[in-house]
Amino acid sequence: MRHLTIFPAIPQASRSLESYLSELNNIPLITAEEEIRLARRIRAGDEQALALLVRANLRFVVSVAKQYQNAYIPLMDLISEGNIGLVEAARRFDETRGFKFISFAVWWIRKSILEAIREKSRLVRLPGNKLQQLSRVRSAMTSLEQTLEREPTLEELAEPLELGAAELRDLLELMPRRVSLHTPLETGEPPTLLETLVEMNTTAPDQSLAETTSQRIAVDQLLAGLSKREQRILRLRFGLAGDPSEEWMSYEEIGKRVGLCAERVRLLKNRALLKLRMMG
Repeated sequence: MRHLTIFPAIPQASRSLESYLSELNNIPLITAEEEIRLARRIRAGDEQALALLVRANLRFVVSVAKQYQNAYIPLMDLISEGNIGLVEAARRFDETRGFKFISFAVWWIRKSILEAIREKSRLVRLPGNKLQQLSRVRSAMTSLEQTLEREPTLEELAEPLELGAAELRDLLELMPRRVSLHTPLETGEPPTLLETLVEMNTTAPDQSLAETTSQRIAVDQLLAGLSKREQRILRLRFGLAGDPSEEWMSYEEIGKRVGLCAERVRLLKNRALLKLRMMG
């Protein structure tokens, strides 16, 4: 197999992050139609098409890598690992299934990064008591998020763990950053994870957000892990129902549809978003 060179896909240790990002800014983005054409060429064995598709999406790898930059490995190394996943995604991408490339690629990018983190964590060989503490922190965080229906503050998390703020902060630094559906991504990308998957149209809220096959597939995949009621509430709240009469509804309007008060709808919406964040 011919070696694929995708400059500047794998940053060298001697190069600064700023220099790498500056080079990425000089790489032009591509349209959805160009993605499709490149995917077809890649299936036919065109390595140049593979390089073009990968290069056009390198910025997104930086966005994903930043979510894990406190997890044992320097950010530049995480970007390199993510780029490996991006190349794998480009080789496997099937444009006939209706997904945008980046919606498909994000799983492979994260997989590559997380595998590197797991391998590095084995080398770090944290003491057994530290691993137990991390497990307790994760359990407490999950429990509090479910109870509070939001991320707990440092003080709220420290209390049941009986840890000082400084000690807890040190433990949290050992854990990968967790991304919210509403965490902004890099410039040039859709502003949030939810918008990345469903291409939310903020300039035209009266337009259906699930009118294309690819959007419907992405929305269905995103919401599949939720209960039917939670799916219904998110679809109505964010205009994902695909019905012009069910777009961008208020909590009161949704409550009338599902037989709940507005405050209960709001709480269920927050709980559903929390579940999606934890699954993501």
